Amino acid sequence: MSVPTTRPAPLRFRESDCDVEEFARLLDRRTDPADYPHAREVAQGVLLYDADRLRAAVADEAGREAVEGELVRALTEGPGVLLVRGAFPDLDVVDRVTAAFEAMIAEERAAGTAKGDHFAAAGANDRVWNALEKLAVRDPEAFVDYYANDVLALVATAWLGPGYQVTSQVNVVRPGGKAQDPHRDYHLGFLSDPVAARYPAHVHLLSPVLTLQGAVAHSDMPVESGPTLYLPHSHRYPQGYLAWRRPEFRAYFAEHRVQLPLAKGDAAFFNPALFHGAGSNVSADVQRVANLLQVSSAFGRAMETVDRVRTAKAVHPALAARWAGGLDPELLAHAVTAATDGYPFPTNLDRDPNVDGLTPLSQTELLRRALDEGWDVERVHAELDAYAARRRTDGA
Repeated sequence: MSVPTTRPAPLRFRESDCDVEEFARLLDRRTDPADYPHAREVAQGVLLYDADRLRAAVADEAGREAVEGELVRALTEGPGVLLVRGAFPDLDVVDRVTAAFEAMIAEERAAGTAKGDHFAAAGANDRVWNALEKLAVRDPEAFVDYYANDVLALVATAWLGPGYQVTSQVNVVRPGGKAQDPHRDYHLGFLSDPVAARYPAHVHLLSPVLTLQGAVAHSDMPVESGPTLYLPHSHRYPQGYLAWRRPEFRAYFAEHRVQLPLAKGDAAFFNPALFHGAGSNVSADVQRVANLLQVSSAFGRAMETVDRVRTAKAVHPALAARWAGGLDPELLAHAVTAATDGYPFPTNLDRDPNVDGLTPLSQTELLRRALDEGWDVERVHAELDAYAARRRTDGA
């Protein structure tokens, strides 16, 4: 028998594994322009591309494959972030969409439904959740002209392959708007540390390839207006989903982050595991408007459609009976998990806001609460129906 010479990989990462000195060593690297021949330049460690140059390079299949491979390297082995100058060349289209966004914000403010930010205190920032669907309904022509964009499709296809799904959230930061806390993004970036730590290490490594983060500048964004702060190469730290809230990692971010201005029509794309956060708008008169794009893998879905509300209603009486009969609560929890949706996304964030953290209540948590508190059948049905209604977008 041979004796292993290396320790097996850990099943799970722990917060105690997070080492800021190891983190600093991993990030101590240079982005070499020679590795990215299609890039125009490297600025502050970030790759800058010219949209027209990319369009010319992907004119044939061989060129497209070379560019897509380079973009993937940029988001994995490279700095984890890239900017595309002139990604949306028709600024009239950008302005039409901005006008639609501003109308949405005004209507939501008037209705008292204006939303805040997941990673920043309420204040001068405005959000529009599900701006993609709202734009399609409000101005279908502007929607088509805007999303008929080859650069967005190029980067999304390179990272996720075909069949991806686009969502959009508008962020407006007016003068005086405060910075976000540095963070990682969806999926694991939205979970609390104790919950994230329950996911095995390989899921921490998988999470970043399930989504692509992007932002389209709908206004010129000088540095004083607070464009996004990035920490190049920070996506490479395996324990990062458990590290980003720790004070020593936030201090490192504050000292080493970079920030680049954007012009209207530019787009930024980054690995969702990259440490980042919107900056403070310290300008006197610049209103920073960005359309935040979260593009999801086609594979992040189950094979079958299951009506979880119907299933939960059907099994609740049996669950309650087993609960009253003394069945081991841990065993009962497994049955609850099988019957319900344990993940609170996707949802309608206008109606279903986050609760005690960054995520709304999950259906699994709702049914467990019903058992804990002994709800009757009528209340369970009403709560499950209300839960389903909060997640619909009709009339939102």
